[in-house]
Amino acid sequence: MKHYIGAGNPMHAQFEARAPYVAKHFAWHYEAGVGTITLNRPERKNPLTFDSYAELRDLFRALAYATDVKVIVVTGAGGNFCSGGDVHEIIGPLTGMRMPELLEFTRMTGDLVKAIRHCPQPIVGAIDGVCAGAGAMIALACDLRYGSPATRTAFLFTRVGLAGADMGACALLPRVIGQGRASELLFTGRAMTAQEGQAWGFFNALHESDALLEAATKVARELAEGPSFAHGMTKTMLSQEWSMTIDQAIEAEAQAQAICMQTEDFKRAYEAFAAKRKPVFGGD
Repeated sequence: MKHYIGAGNPMHAQFEARAPYVAKHFAWHYEAGVGTITLNRPERKNPLTFDSYAELRDLFRALAYATDVKVIVVTGAGGNFCSGGDVHEIIGPLTGMRMPELLEFTRMTGDLVKAIRHCPQPIVGAIDGVCAGAGAMIALACDLRYGSPATRTAFLFTRVGLAGADMGACALLPRVIGQGRASELLFTGRAMTAQEGQAWGFFNALHESDALLEAATKVARELAEGPSFAHGMTKTMLSQEWSMTIDQAIEAEAQAQAICMQTEDFKRAYEAFAAKRKPVFGGD
């Protein structure tokens, strides 16, 4: 994302390529500007652990300073996305913790959603099969979501005796699918079918399971070839304008667009249009 911070820039040492990153608690793959995170404990439907929560949080934070990753895909191995927190490695230990310790845990899970939302790169979810609890929240935090007809998404916190308010669900879900639908899912904990998810705007599209990751990756590659500085601006404004008045939003977009008009990509697009050819963006 910060690829315009070149080797000759005096700030270059403060930024880093993330292609060589070696993940410990999930899989990481980088190709042509697209980084792919795969939750890979398929024998248990890819549940999260304390370690994977923390590593995901730290990686998303670090990706904000990456010089190579322009788009991120998040997916799961073995036909499922994520079943949430591991029952034995997280839920069990939580029942023995005191409130201050529990608060550290819930803040850590919230920090993962914050890191995803603050990451300037577009994030594309390829969400198949089971998508539950914290897994549903990771999916919700993505910018674009693609599912399969078999995807079942459940914000099932109430089913384990907790509030539907977890990891930002009460703020994020109504904005995506509407207050009434979000209220039903968060009060009942029932699973949203893939078809409901598509009709309600949770999923951008559905693809058969065997074609889902490739379809999501294709979108990611197309975004990676686009004006990545401007994509970062779009993501920033989509987030910041939630808390603005219409007048404030219009002024903020005027300033944002004026900044983007100073990029080389804006010039490239104009020159390509005038020459009747496809622009090749550089992200600077």
